[in-house]
Amino acid sequence: MEDYISINKKHWDTITPQHVNSDFYDMPGFKGGNTSLQKIELDLMEDVKDKKILHLQCHFGQDTLSWARMGANATGVDLSSEAIKTARQLSQDINVPATFIESNIYDLKENLKGQYDIIFTSYGTIVWLADLDKWAEIINHFLKPGGKFYFVDFHPTINMFDWDKKEVAYDYFSSGQPILEEASGSYADMEAGSKTTEAFFVHSIDQSMMPLIRQGMQLLDFQEYDYSPYEVFGEMEKIGERKWTFGKWGTRFPHVFSMVFQKNA
Repeated sequence: MEDYISINKKHWDTITPQHVNSDFYDMPGFKGGNTSLQKIELDLMEDVKDKKILHLQCHFGQDTLSWARMGANATGVDLSSEAIKTARQLSQDINVPATFIESNIYDLKENLKGQYDIIFTSYGTIVWLADLDKWAEIINHFLKPGGKFYFVDFHPTINMFDWDKKEVAYDYFSSGQPILEEASGSYADMEAGSKTTEAFFVHSIDQSMMPLIRQGMQLLDFQEYDYSPYEVFGEMEKIGERKWTFGKWGTRFPHVFSMVFQKNA
């Protein structure tokens, strides 16, 4: 079988141009000055002005550039060459400087030097990664002593569902093996017409948290949220501004979680 990193690189190279032109990413609004960041991460984060931020799995750079607009010295990393090319062009188009590096997470030491005050990653990231111990080691390597790692992602509970069938279809705990699926379009444009293969993994909360703790990092904050700021799970019900819930079962369950870790000084 072709390795999962190559499978996913092809997937993201294909769908990036669709995302750039989608209503979901609202490129005209972003170029006009709108932030792409959500209230969850804005409430979590400290003042980023003059801070060095490393944004892992940055896609085509909107969040990276949003941090840069707030005064950060921002660097974004993504495995997709199409996404990084787009991010660099977007940085020029809006005249906001940022650095963009093409690399999968596991090869980042070969492609980037230095350490950062803040590392950030969010929404749909670790599902593409097999080895979270190696992920955590990379984060620890690039974080300055006393620096903080901010992590916001979709909760593994909601990742158990088949969004179209509205039923539990995936394990909560990881088997360590990729789940291969054929994708039509993407979460940003279901009608795009593209056909790609994606390889993803499930990770429980402890499988996400413990690798960072094993690196000697200190957990400062952990929260769960009963909504998603994105309408990406099939049929969703809007319950507030940038707040969506999956299904109409009348029960509350976690859609998103966040963690803040600090590297010991």
